[in-house]
Amino acid sequence: MKIAVSSYSFQPLFREGKITQLDTVARAAEMGFDGIEFTDLRPNGEGAPFTLDEQLAYATAIRAEAERCGIAIVGYMLVSCLYNGDAEKDAAEIERLCGQIRVAAALGAPLVRHDVCYSEKIGGRTVSFERMLPTIAANVRAVTAYAETLGIRTCIENHGVIVQESDRVEKLYNAVAHDNYGILIDIGNFLDADADPVSSTARLAPYAIHAHVKDLYIYPYGTPVPAGSAPVFTSRACNRLVPCPVGEGDVAVKQCLTILKAAGYDGWLTVEYEGEDSAEGTARCLENLRKILGELI
Repeated sequence: MKIAVSSYSFQPLFREGKITQLDTVARAAEMGFDGIEFTDLRPNGEGAPFTLDEQLAYATAIRAEAERCGIAIVGYMLVSCLYNGDAEKDAAEIERLCGQIRVAAALGAPLVRHDVCYSEKIGGRTVSFERMLPTIAANVRAVTAYAETLGIRTCIENHGVIVQESDRVEKLYNAVAHDNYGILIDIGNFLDADADPVSSTARLAPYAIHAHVKDLYIYPYGTPVPAGSAPVFTSRACNRLVPCPVGEGDVAVKQCLTILKAAGYDGWLTVEYEGEDSAEGTARCLENLRKILGELI
């Protein structure tokens, strides 16, 4: 398994205007990563508007930089919502996502992850996951069918609140029922839904086509979070989660990766560090993950 880094790991530096997504290519190569993946390309910087043509041009420039630096582009991660309670809105989102698949093709990314929904609150009413599922699956199927024409696989990640637990991820995967569609396992994201990363990884490992590796400290409800911790995430059950370098927190990283290996997974492991000390924290992730991979059973 080779180690990549998500451009999202440098998010604090993006916000401060100290680095661009293009800059992360050389930065990742210098740090020793084998690959890099990107999240929602923003050619004009954080918060600035852009057009699809600008994204396509930016993707082409990033691809050229990756080739110059000798680093692989392993994926493109997208924010999206494919259940809006309105067929026209869903169709517009499918069209937008297909445009982003074109951006992935310009990047040279072989894989796209896109979210599917973020809330049960739709148009002022509550809609259960089971009721959403047939519509979401049909919309996802349309996107992955288009991606297949460009040689790109798409996948669901345990991410985005509504589809976070392993049983829901598996249900969506089976409902889509398309050979071009797979599962991206993020071993840390299960904690957002208060699910156990080990058993959740074991359930989904046979379907994995990509993996994210992150670690967090868990502070159960009512437990004080140390002063100065940033950022602090709140799980569905109101536990608190604080990002930390891989191998230093409460996620059983080695066991989860052993499970993936035993299931036959030999793909990319992308470090996704969400702490504030981007440079130091991401470097520690790489160092620790290399050591863990050397110790896998």
